[in-house]
This record gives sequence, structure tokens and C-alpha cells, in this order.
Amino acid sequence: MIDLYYWPTPNGWKVSIALEELALEYNTIPVEIGAGDQFKDDFLAISPNAKMPAIVDHNVKGEPVSVFESGAILFYLANKTGKLIPQSERGRKETLEWLFWQTANQGPLAGQLSHFVNYAPEGQEYALQRYKGEYQRNLAVLERRLSDRDYLLGEYSIADIISFPWVLIAKPLTVALDDFPHVSAWRGRIKERPAVRRGVDLLKDRQNRGQHNAQNNKVLFNQGAEHFLRGKS
Repeated sequence: MIDLYYWPTPNGWKVSIALEELALEYNTIPVEIGAGDQFKDDFLAISPNAKMPAIVDHNVKGEPVSVFESGAILFYLANKTGKLIPQSERGRKETLEWLFWQTANQGPLAGQLSHFVNYAPEGQEYALQRYKGEYQRNLAVLERRLSDRDYLLGEYSIADIISFPWVLIAKPLTVALDDFPHVSAWRGRIKERPAVRRGVDLLKDRQNRGQHNAQNNKVLFNQGAEHFLRGKS
């Protein structure tokens, strides 16, 4: 059994989709980020960066194995099962490149765009344009990569799974995919996969649909060192 520490966001979907695709048995443990669950000591012991998703794998010899950070989790699960990852040395190298690309580029910049579109106070035009441009730049990276292949590594893999969620929500981020036809087709192919639909629908009724924003939730937004050090000497 794998414990999945999760909340229904694009970052959470990366791992719920992977678990569904790999047909691994898992137990969902909600991490209500708007209420500050991510700063509880028991969760910090698993995810020291106070971010979900995270997993604890009990189906191992000896002590359970915890893994935090979505790229590391997907790489761990793919290695564990031998699925959704190329077996050649070159293929595994390319897998790591695209995992690092997503977690260092697409994910953080899309997250910033989401913040300024959905949660920040009004009047943030410079930030909106900056992160919208960066989001589109990353779409262009995907567009070039997908111009001669159906999936990022040729065959469907964790590279696609990790990159898909932030493209899935392009429209709510105010970005059309008209200029990115290969990305749009790739998005459509992945979106129709039953395991993907199950992963995205996990705890769907608990998504943040505007009730938490930078004005009314200082736990989820405007975080600082005090969130970690409160109560520490």
C-alpha cells in the first residue's frame, strides 16, 4: 500500500495520475493546504519543504520509504514498477531532463501565473504579463518537442504525466492553445485516458474555487520563514 498525501491541484494530479496509470494500490490522505496541514510536524517529517504531494511506500522490505517532490515521486514509482519510463540509458537520461524541465520551469512559472490570475489582488498587470509570457514560452518548448512525436519521449511516460496538469488548465490561466496545435493534440490524447480522468477527479469536490485568496488566507499565501519556525527556539 502507498499512502498518498494529496490535495486536488495540478501538482497533486501528477502523482494521482501516475498511481492510477500504474494500477498501484494507494490510500489518499488529504493535506488541506488552505488550513495549514502542510506545516504539521508529522507531514514535515515526510515532506520537509511543506509541499504536497508526497508518498509513503509501505510495500518495501524494512522501513517504509517516504518520497517528496513530484518529480522524485514519479521517478521512484516508474523505477519501482519498470513502467512509464524507457529502459535504455539514453531514454532514462531524457526522462530526467524532462522531469527537471517541468519542476524547474513549467511548473513554478505556471503556478505564478495561476496566483496572479486567480488569487492576487487586482492591479498586478506587470506580473500577469510576465508570467503569462513565461507560461507561453514553456508551451512553445513543448510545441517544438511534440512537432514530430505523439509524446515527449516518443512513448507515453512519466514525462508526459508530469507536464500535462499545467497544460490541462491553460484556459483558466487565460491562455489559448490555438498557437500550439501539437500541444493541444497531445493534451487531448492524454485527457481521454481513463486513468488520467480518475487521477484528476480525485477529491474534485474539494478544489479551491476562489474561496481562498491572498486577501483572506495568510496560511496558503504570503508564506515566510515563520510558517516553519513558529514554536521553534
